[in-house]
Amino acid sequence: MSCTDASRHHSISDISVKYVRTTKRHVIYRKVSHDKAVTIYLGKRDFIDHVESVESVDGVVLVDPDIVKEKKVYVTLTCAFRYGQEDIDIIGLTFRKDLYFHRVQIYPSLDKPGPLTTLQESLINKLGKNAYPFVLTFPDYLPCSVCLQPAPHEVEKCCGVDFEVKAFSTDDPEERILKKHSVRLLIRKIQYAPEVAGPQPHAETTWQFFLSKKPLHLKACVSKEVFYHGEPIPVTVTVINNTEKTVKKITVSVEQVANVILYSSDFYTKTVALEESEEKVQPNSKLTKIITVLPLLANNRVKKGIALDGKLKDEDTNLASTTIIKDGMDRTVLGILVAYKIKVKLTVSGLLGDFTSSDVSMELPFRLMHPMQDKTNIAGLLCDLV
Repeated sequence: MSCTDASRHHSISDISVKYVRTTKRHVIYRKVSHDKAVTIYLGKRDFIDHVESVESVDGVVLVDPDIVKEKKVYVTLTCAFRYGQEDIDIIGLTFRKDLYFHRVQIYPSLDKPGPLTTLQESLINKLGKNAYPFVLTFPDYLPCSVCLQPAPHEVEKCCGVDFEVKAFSTDDPEERILKKHSVRLLIRKIQYAPEVAGPQPHAETTWQFFLSKKPLHLKACVSKEVFYHGEPIPVTVTVINNTEKTVKKITVSVEQVANVILYSSDFYTKTVALEESEEKVQPNSKLTKIITVLPLLANNRVKKGIALDGKLKDEDTNLASTTIIKDGMDRTVLGILVAYKIKVKLTVSGLLGDFTSSDVSMELPFRLMHPMQDKTNIAGLLCDLV
């Protein structure tokens, strides 16, 4: 049997939040600084890395000139790698390394603004003359938003890569910015499955046992290279047992390999799905069987060190997506690289039964990602963030 066969309206005079139901609902994210001087608006918080290019962060900042007065207003984009609270410096701050920092002054405006995006034009028409657009760009060498799952009792000790957009008012941007004068929004840089998938993963191996005249053949394949989060993965396993031994068990597992390369180049290999078949393959016989595995975060929430897609506040997330790297990229600045493989293992009886049983195994690399989402139009749904 082959794998192919197996297979939101905002009123300026009324600041209350209003919900407008449309066929394709779009959320406008809004957050206000404590001193009410600046309000930031973003049309989304997930920005797609297309490998060759990354979507820009476009938004609007509403400035209250009566509060800001002679100060200037800036917007920044920061990418940081957080090591977790187990690595702290002498003053007790969580240790982090800034991988990228970009700052633009939007008020008073230094340059003539470029063309407005649909989002910016819509927001400026609604918010009025004190709304100022901004565009922040990602360089192509930054990692995606990924974190390592802490132990259940270490929820504040999260290690990983995160991105932040910040708007603030100040007399001098080089001085320490007080929290009451600033507003922050976490965003994510993410990758979706490529439009063109790679070749169908398949592998085979032959194992010659001591004192056996003929070998054991193991073949395995899956129907495609890319599987989506939450999608079952049927693995077709074929065992041709020409030996005098019995194959007692077939185990199929999905292993996540997270390469943390920023500080120690550590590899974390975690099993995120596993299924076993107790169907035996007797000597001089053949078996073809489909074993389905389903890698889900829901089944791995207590496992420390599993890589997850970056989280936004209290939103849930999923297992980290496979990392796609641009050709020629310097891997040392990419934070956490994630890959997946399917491992097929046979447990074969020995001369003394279970005491001398041996394993025959093979691996199939594949990609676990989200499907590319449809683009939606700005529908005017306004959402406050706390």
